[in-house]
Amino acid sequence: MELDVNVHLKYQLSGPTDLLLQIEIADLADQKLQSSKLDTSDVDHIAHVTADEGLGQRIWIRTDGEFRCDYAARVIIDRPVLDISVLQAVPAHLLPGDTVRYLMPSRYCPSDEFQSFVAAEFGDRQGGTRIAAMRDWINKAFTYVPGSSNAQTTALDSFVQRQGVCRDYAHVMITLARASAIPARFASDYAPGVTPPDFHAVAEVYLDGTWHLVDATGMAPADTIARIGVGPDAAGVAFLSAFGQITLIKQTVSVTV
Repeated sequence: MELDVNVHLKYQLSGPTDLLLQIEIADLADQKLQSSKLDTSDVDHIAHVTADEGLGQRIWIRTDGEFRCDYAARVIIDRPVLDISVLQAVPAHLLPGDTVRYLMPSRYCPSDEFQSFVAAEFGDRQGGTRIAAMRDWINKAFTYVPGSSNAQTTALDSFVQRQGVCRDYAHVMITLARASAIPARFASDYAPGVTPPDFHAVAEVYLDGTWHLVDATGMAPADTIARIGVGPDAAGVAFLSAFGQITLIKQTVSVTV
């Protein structure tokens, strides 16, 4: 699948501010960039740095006043859609070291508080069968409600409220997987068909020795997703982190096949 991505961001800054931007599609074996262009308003400093797990890049920017950013890219997705239910979990004691951090609770994913729930609700399933059951349970139990959560909403909050947006669905999916001793991480991405159009977020789970995309919202099959970056949860892979006061003026995201 070939995707065209266009992003426009505009913010007002109250003074000289450091920004950490992560909106560029990662160039990977299963998603090959055909073209990519980033254009910003005049800034005092701009530099690319490697993102978590070496997957993609972040951009350090220092600027003042009105900040504008336009990003356009074309990417070819070459990733099969697998039946995740047939994949096997890797026993915890055999997990490679770089996956262990994704077993641990994190800021938005208090997985240690969900062990009893997953044992009671999904205890008769293992590995990919359990992941598929969790994905389907979230999809049916939750209602997608834009504006129902904010930057402080955790997976526990979403679990209680049974509503949220893609970020919240991903956090709950990650939390339940980790509570089952299956490494899981947060993936920011672009995908067509996301309603309303915006940056998207899904979970990645570690099964059969590699990472697999899981979207509990049901909006983005794996072969339509262009990954930007990964982290333990949304805090580690925000599309924009500002180290100072900023005000949103305009944001648009378009993803077309």
